[in-house]
Amino acid sequence: MISARVQLLLASWFCVCSAEDYFLDDLIGLGRRFDGIGGLSGGGATSRLLINYKEPYRSQILDYLFKPNFGASLHILKVEIGGDAQTTDGTEPSHMHSEKDENYFRGYEWWLMKEAKKRNPNITLIGLPWAFPGWIGNGTNWPYTFPDITANYVVSWVIGAKHYHDLDIEYIGVLRDALDRAGLKDVSIIAADGNWDISNALLTDPYLNEAVGVIGVHYPGTTTVKEALLTGKRLWSSEDYSTFNNDIGAGCWARILNQNYINGRMTSTISWNLIASYYEDLSFGGDGLMTAEEPWSGNYVVESPIWITAHTTQFTQPGWTYLDTVGHLAQGGSYVALTDGKGNLTVVIETMSHNHSQCIRPALPPYSVSPQTATFRLKGSFAALTELQQWYTKFDFETKKDVLFKKTNSIKIQNGYFNLTLDVDEVYTITSVSGGQKGLYPDPPISAPFPRKYFDDFNVRNPPFSEAPYFADQTGVFEYFNNLTDPGPHAFTLRQVVTQRPVTWAYDADQTISVVGDHNWQDLTVSCDIYIENMNGGVFIAARVDQAGESVKNAMGVFFWVFANGTYKVTNDIGGKKVLAEGLSGTQPGIWHTLTLTVKGYFAFGMMNGYPLWKNAVVLQPKNGWAAIGTHTYEFAQFDNFLVNAETDLH
Repeated sequence: MISARVQLLLASWFCVCSAEDYFLDDLIGLGRRFDGIGGLSGGGATSRLLINYKEPYRSQILDYLFKPNFGASLHILKVEIGGDAQTTDGTEPSHMHSEKDENYFRGYEWWLMKEAKKRNPNITLIGLPWAFPGWIGNGTNWPYTFPDITANYVVSWVIGAKHYHDLDIEYIGVLRDALDRAGLKDVSIIAADGNWDISNALLTDPYLNEAVGVIGVHYPGTTTVKEALLTGKRLWSSEDYSTFNNDIGAGCWARILNQNYINGRMTSTISWNLIASYYEDLSFGGDGLMTAEEPWSGNYVVESPIWITAHTTQFTQPGWTYLDTVGHLAQGGSYVALTDGKGNLTVVIETMSHNHSQCIRPALPPYSVSPQTATFRLKGSFAALTELQQWYTKFDFETKKDVLFKKTNSIKIQNGYFNLTLDVDEVYTITSVSGGQKGLYPDPPISAPFPRKYFDDFNVRNPPFSEAPYFADQTGVFEYFNNLTDPGPHAFTLRQVVTQRPVTWAYDADQTISVVGDHNWQDLTVSCDIYIENMNGGVFIAARVDQAGESVKNAMGVFFWVFANGTYKVTNDIGGKKVLAEGLSGTQPGIWHTLTLTVKGYFAFGMMNGYPLWKNAVVLQPKNGWAAIGTHTYEFAQFDNFLVNAETDLH
């Protein structure tokens, strides 16, 4: 009996597959201007661990993302304007924790934009707020009650990017008047970074229509609406993909990069997220164009979506133009063709099957793909071409022996046409552009779990970043703090600085928390010096914290709390409702104390200042999770000399 695979090969060899003609012609008219392919850092904290990589691995990762003609060679970098709030996988710090506070060196997005710009001076930079510090809402969970305040807050970020980092932000989500008053007439507005609904408003409101430069949508499923097309605006998929970076994720990415234009006339597609550089057990772990989630080992993985991106980005540039002669292939799949207007031509073809190209969202309607022969006929200014370069990717879901972004034999043009025999789950780039490269560095170090024993005294005099290594803030923001009033052993600490609930769409906990370590940890000891600043405040250290990200409000674990009123409490949940033990601790505000929490099997023990405070609290669930620190409310508090010693884990 002949296998399905052999049947496909026979169909290809004997041309049982159908043959169709496709015309590549620039004289009958051109399509829309191509605006580029990009990645999104943020929404939220998705590049958190990248900054903690040591050289040369950090620079290698950045090269794979941004260096032209090397890897993904991205045209666009979109970043979150930090809002001190949980926005999927963590919080990113705001440049204005309060109305009178401004600091344009917090967080890592400034650094990331500069590194991207260093590699590609022409990269387009975009900023968008996912959330806002609490003062923007003025007591509400809505950022637009006072639109001028919100607009000026975002404009200040754009100005700070230029003034302090020499970064030109080209696109933003904010009010036009505020940009113009600040002299930022060249900054264009993307609206509304949601669905297509704004299209109707643009058609009926001349002022709004004049203000908006680009209609940006999230996860459009490659389709648009007629009202959007009627506006004449540029259409972008300003957040898309959101899929694990395995081969099916790469198939999703290949399909939408072509079909966002073919079906929806969208001229830019931006991947959420840029890079899976956050703890894998957070929301959407393993998403992104590549993986870099182990700065402690130096290991990273150049995943297949990087090379799918290269099929387009290494052979086109923003400012090129789509041909009108693009579309779907007769037996499934699609092709786009672009030109620089100077005679260069790039054609990208994908034949991804339905089951091998499903994105996480939205649902993908049924369709079929089968082997086929395609004849491409060159017309107009392309008729003079005699040879084209060919780059090839094949996903083999049976043998797992993929071919990724391989340069193959060039194609000779005969009588103005060339033939391609196309199989299922393939991607081709056929181009007149030379200089493409499958960049390569020596293999990074092998993967390794987070160190079982980890210590940080936070003694960094001039920290390059505001965050301590590996700490992933989930509610609140924990920053390096130089305590000028205490030149003693606690002169340099980690401080929780958010004192007001932020304005956010996600579910921040009522308590602040930052997780660290390995989600597989089981039996461990956590120790930390703590300093309560609020007269009514409290802090905790924790072990086996099982949830974070958008689910942080429901986190379970072992939470050891002490309060300014001289009491302690041990709870099985971050909300403090499942009490395991409680009593007097003698803690006071304004005094340093050392807390130690040990969890072994089904029992937990706690010490303060080296003396047992409680013991044998019964812990049935969870059986594993991160270590953590945090505060009882949104309040100032400090942490120092953090130590974890994990004895067992699930590895």
